[in-house]
Amino acid sequence: MIELSDVHKAFGPNKVLQGVNLTIPKGTSMVIIGGSGTGKSVLLKSVLGLVRPDSGTITLDGQDVTKGDREAFLARFGMLFQGGALFDSLRVWENVAFRLRQGNQKRPKDEARAIAIEKLRRVGLKEHVADQYPAELSGGMQKRVSLARAIAAEPEIIFFDEPTTGLDPIMSGVINDLIREIVTEMGATAMTITHDMTSVRAIADNVAMLHGGKVRWTGPVSQLDATDDPYIQQFIHGRAEGPIESVR
Repeated sequence: MIELSDVHKAFGPNKVLQGVNLTIPKGTSMVIIGGSGTGKSVLLKSVLGLVRPDSGTITLDGQDVTKGDREAFLARFGMLFQGGALFDSLRVWENVAFRLRQGNQKRPKDEARAIAIEKLRRVGLKEHVADQYPAELSGGMQKRVSLARAIAAEPEIIFFDEPTTGLDPIMSGVINDLIREIVTEMGATAMTITHDMTSVRAIADNVAMLHGGKVRWTGPVSQLDATDDPYIQQFIHGRAEGPIESVR
């Protein structure tokens, strides 16, 4: 469904992507791992067309992501942002329904609110939460609201940017389980970037490791521990010594 072919992107002298090749089949969950500053977020933004590659191609169902109707293209995506990115001045239901109230397919207020409440229930939040403001919620509840917003428009593709950042281990497990369940229920194609190996094992069908501007390794999550690739082994076990240099 999503294919990247020899994608390069530099910001001045900083060569971030240096020939990325990656295929994400329809209906599967791909998790991108790699150290900080390896280009995971740039890769995600490139797929969304927010960053234009210097060379190479990125296609969605065979169509170049940088061409065509942008509104129709972006309508196919849902996004869970790393920090939640909720609007402080809007009630919870208004946050969840934000996309439903925009653009050519704008829904009536009552319909949008009903959909928002349904999605809140799906992520384990009760109806009364809908009229609260984000600041009145815990971090875990805010993350659930963000997840409800990501799925509100029934997207075909959902991106998750560090979905468990800032959460305790128990809530991280809850969010991982919700993501896995919802992606499976919707039949969506998912792309996640994370450092959290617990998340990787919980939500991935396939894993790709980005290092040195390229995909160092990719394969089914079931093969992750078995590979003898030294970069993968150092990363998944959090070892200080190995081919990946740490900043000291």
